[in-house]
Amino acid sequence: MNKRFLLKSVVAVAAAAVLLPVWAQEKPLKIGVTAGPHAQIFEQVKKLVEKDGLKIQIVEFSDYIQPNAALASGDLDANSYQHKPFLDQQIKDRGYKFVNVGYTVNFPIGLYSKKVKSLGELKEGAKFGIPNDPTNGGRVLLVLQDKGLIKLKPDVGFKATPLDVIDNPKKLKFVELEAAQLPRSLDDLDAAAINTNYALPAGLQPGRDAIAQESPKSPYVNLIAVREQDKDKPWVAKIVKAYQSEEIRKFVQSEFKGAVLAGF
Repeated sequence: MNKRFLLKSVVAVAAAAVLLPVWAQEKPLKIGVTAGPHAQIFEQVKKLVEKDGLKIQIVEFSDYIQPNAALASGDLDANSYQHKPFLDQQIKDRGYKFVNVGYTVNFPIGLYSKKVKSLGELKEGAKFGIPNDPTNGGRVLLVLQDKGLIKLKPDVGFKATPLDVIDNPKKLKFVELEAAQLPRSLDDLDAAAINTNYALPAGLQPGRDAIAQESPKSPYVNLIAVREQDKDKPWVAKIVKAYQSEEIRKFVQSEFKGAVLAGF
């Protein structure tokens, strides 16, 4: 009697094992984002992946450095907030073993001021705020060069710093601050370049308030990053598929009205 019961139990357990999926989720996946549009968009992605049986927890950050540090330490499973030039620089500087698994959205950077209505109105010696991280700082300098305010060393690219400025007719004084601090510093500056994901939460609408904007055709499309060892896991493909869906494209178009552009 005991042998027969034991045999049935073994068969039942084996059958249950066969019915289990190859990958079973034990706890919610933690996805790091910066506050603002990245967080808003991922809330919509979360709803889509939940229909696909995937649970995620969105973790918001207020700067550009901690989401990668948290991913490297294992406190996050993925992050969605940075563009490829920034990721490449972080990998070079910090040795992170991350990969880009899918493109997300683009935020054409805006130039803002509470003191002038155009770049041409900036006076000699004006204080101009730029992000203090290497890639976004260089990105802004390229925008200023494109607008004719400065000239950079040839072929310096997005790694440009104020030291690479070789012509500065207005003698602009560059004030390097954390990107998240720039909206709050506008009162103390003559103008500043502010990433859209920080401009919008501060009540700045690029189409309405920016005195100039970056061309939307830029290499700064944002992406989803994961650790190298995770890139082929089933949950990664599910998240990327949900993000790059028509539902998310329509949400971005209706919610941000051109301030954020789908990059997939």
